[in-house]
Amino acid sequence: MYGLVNKAAQDFVIAGHGEETWNIIKEKAGIKEDAFVSMQPYPDEITYNIVGAASELLGADPNDILEGFGKYWIEFTMVEGYSHLLDLAGRTFPEFLNNLNNMHAHIAQSYTELQPPSFYCEEIDDKTFKFEYHSNRPGLARFVIGLLLGLGDRFGLKLDVKHVGTIDNKENSHEYLVSYS
Repeated sequence: MYGLVNKAAQDFVIAGHGEETWNIIKEKAGIKEDAFVSMQPYPDEITYNIVGAASELLGADPNDILEGFGKYWIEFTMVEGYSHLLDLAGRTFPEFLNNLNNMHAHIAQSYTELQPPSFYCEEIDDKTFKFEYHSNRPGLARFVIGLLLGLGDRFGLKLDVKHVGTIDNKENSHEYLVSYS
């Protein structure tokens, strides 16, 4: 994952638990870097290690940390200068979700080693849809729930997100049922 993701994880921990807690998590996660470079790729294990160390130190379920981090990611990317991309992706929540693949293709022009997930939306009715997430990275199902909830906040919507399960028993492909008001 790129340094931007790890910077967001660092900020997420500091915002919720302070700099001292981040320093302990950083040590437990075996992070040697003083700072993450946003556009530099890092091994995925660094991000997973941050989540694991935070879970251990804070006594929280790793999935709860991932969900909170997913929600925080939306705020973080807007502050870090990506709000224009989010604005271009859609004026409404459904439009935005249907443009996620295009947005990631655009981002990949700058982040040349990006391995983005892919998404698929299918409308069930005017306020409910099936949402699919496909990635080469395991264990991020709850992160996606957090992302969806964060996007709901961004669009001023109340969301109900249910993880339906994996698709074709693939650990990296998940289906969600999303309704909003």
